[in-house]
Amino acid sequence: MLYHSAAIRHTLKASLSLLALAQAGSAIAQQADPVEPGDTIVVEETGEDDLHNRRIDASGTIIVTAEGLRQFDLLAGTSVIESDTLDANMDGQLGEVLASVPGVTASGFAPGASRPVLRGFSGERVKVLVDGIGAIDVSNTSADHAVSIDPLTAESIEVLRGPAVLLYGSQAIGGAVNVIDKRIPRRVPNEDVHVDALLRADTVSDLREGGASVDVPAGGGFVFHVDGSYRDTDDLEVPGYLVAPELRAELLAEAEEEAAEGHAEEAAELRELALAQGVLANSGTETWTANAGMAFFRGDSSLGVSVGVYDTFYGIPIRPGAGHAHGEEEGGEVGIEEEGPETVNIGLRQYRADMRGDVMLGDGFFERLKLRVGYSDYTHTEFEGVEVGTVFDVQGIEARAELVQNTARVLRGSLGLQYYFRDFFAEGAEAYIAPNRTEQIALFALQEYGNGPVQVEGTLRYEDTRVDSVPLGLERTFGAFSGALGLAYDVTPAIRSGVNLSRVARAPSAEELFSGGPHIATQAFEIGDADLSIERAWGAEAFIRGIRQPFEFSLAAYRNWFDNYIYLDETGTEEDGLPVFVYLQQDATYSGVEGEFVWHFIDSEGLDMSADLRGEYVKAELADGTPVPRIPPLSLLGALQAETTNVTLRGEVEWFDAQRDIAPFETETESFTLVNATATWRPLRGETSVTLIAKAENIFDVTGRRHASFTKDFVPLPGRNFSLALRMSY
Repeated sequence: MLYHSAAIRHTLKASLSLLALAQAGSAIAQQADPVEPGDTIVVEETGEDDLHNRRIDASGTIIVTAEGLRQFDLLAGTSVIESDTLDANMDGQLGEVLASVPGVTASGFAPGASRPVLRGFSGERVKVLVDGIGAIDVSNTSADHAVSIDPLTAESIEVLRGPAVLLYGSQAIGGAVNVIDKRIPRRVPNEDVHVDALLRADTVSDLREGGASVDVPAGGGFVFHVDGSYRDTDDLEVPGYLVAPELRAELLAEAEEEAAEGHAEEAAELRELALAQGVLANSGTETWTANAGMAFFRGDSSLGVSVGVYDTFYGIPIRPGAGHAHGEEEGGEVGIEEEGPETVNIGLRQYRADMRGDVMLGDGFFERLKLRVGYSDYTHTEFEGVEVGTVFDVQGIEARAELVQNTARVLRGSLGLQYYFRDFFAEGAEAYIAPNRTEQIALFALQEYGNGPVQVEGTLRYEDTRVDSVPLGLERTFGAFSGALGLAYDVTPAIRSGVNLSRVARAPSAEELFSGGPHIATQAFEIGDADLSIERAWGAEAFIRGIRQPFEFSLAAYRNWFDNYIYLDETGTEEDGLPVFVYLQQDATYSGVEGEFVWHFIDSEGLDMSADLRGEYVKAELADGTPVPRIPPLSLLGALQAETTNVTLRGEVEWFDAQRDIAPFETETESFTLVNATATWRPLRGETSVTLIAKAENIFDVTGRRHASFTKDFVPLPGRNFSLALRMSY
């Protein structure tokens, strides 16, 4: 009966979404004359038609495009990655693309799985969005799960923070990452056919990558879109030893013990694992995507849909020396047989459908209705050798409707409703999470007041969440209020300072509640707690940012006070030959500072030379004084850049401090420095339609390990790498 009730609600919400879609189409059809090919319709307030141009207004303020945010001033920092910067930092996983943004690192579990980590927060505390709607995958549930978004076909990527981010959910405590893609056209191209393409290769993984998108205006306001991409890599080349010094010492000590017991073969194998160098075995990836979409434009309104598939197969490096156990029937009794590590690979496929509507309502109190719906059918298979180990099946839908107030008024804002449903099923020998369903309905409001030097921004959000597992016979319901308030003061028209205060409440996820079993990909036995309570956090942030020629700067300091902070803690015990991790709760605090300073010391016609300095630091402790695990250390980046009409040269040095503040059973990471260089050439004078990008990374072949990674002790960062990319836009 419980299942049928959920299905009825799910069907009702989908029906409401379809009704809203029909009403939006009717409203659009009644608006102004249709556009014709050659007309330029700008749906975003960008003033541009080129898909790769930077979106900056006359005062130098970056205009963001996340649904619900682009109409307002954001009172906290927003980082936008696009154009040559996006192409130069391109990677198969979203976390690696953003790793050099201030306040951002990557989970770095494997080359095929790396999610953004914002201000030390990851997983359930970082919301990953596709054009303002959730990715609807399981990348937030475990570090070995890839994000089902291909950055290759992204138009831009935004890192969003501040009170307005609560529009997207309580999971955005650390912030949100919004990928702006092209699947649903955003404008009518000027050309009869608009083509974007990118080809890329590198040496460190023998990368072969390519992607293209085509937009065709069909007349009458219709635009059609198709895109696709393919990426293939071999095992990653790394400098020096694969395993960190502490793990290497453990393996060599175990080898001595095996040798003393007369197990020469086992001892030799352990020594080989301890002293392995050069290549990270089983780290190759293969990914392809295909998408098609269309949009209809009438006046300032639009309505569009898209369908697509994301498919990836990638290797999971196994901790050297790790054992793996299975239950086995022997003479009618259950026995445990410990085996050596197996090759583990993950095959992931997501089918996705999206709808986006933007309907102008006139000059009344509400000027527009914004609709966004996403549906995902996701399958994730973990292979142990050639055997299928565990299969995860997820079906989900996320829908939001937002009424936007007239931006010409002193009081601006929006009111909205959001719905989320996920049906999660896992089967196999290591289905460590019981089948479950999550359903959430949220109401949200954003209000912003002031056109002068002082501005106030406030956000409220209420979430009603239900998580149940029929096999376990468990159901939890949570009602959570969250709110944020920001105050900003414009010191000058180009310099803004302010403070943000927030109170965020997050319901525990199904993974935190219902986990209970071995997970071969992460080499852990994970145990949830069905009695977890709502996690709540007070937050405070002070910031200043702006432009005062020849300088650009941004600086933010923040602190979060958590009540009932949910975390995964290693116990030091083993179950089925795997280390046991349990979900626990206690109070915690996060403190940090991040900033960027750019000095344009030469800014003349035809030549711009600048120096860029970025830095970030996070400290996080539990109430008992224990450091929170996997917190990134202090890091600094310094760069020099020279840019002419056709050539851009950039050299940079990234320094990462050692991390000594570690949780029990966690290992330290050593300090390291990376040196990188990039050359961008636009060979057609006066044109940006063709760009060639050559990049050298980790030039001195230094061994580095990301402290935020679960696998840092045996998955180092890539070695010296040379890459070449060609981008074309016509």
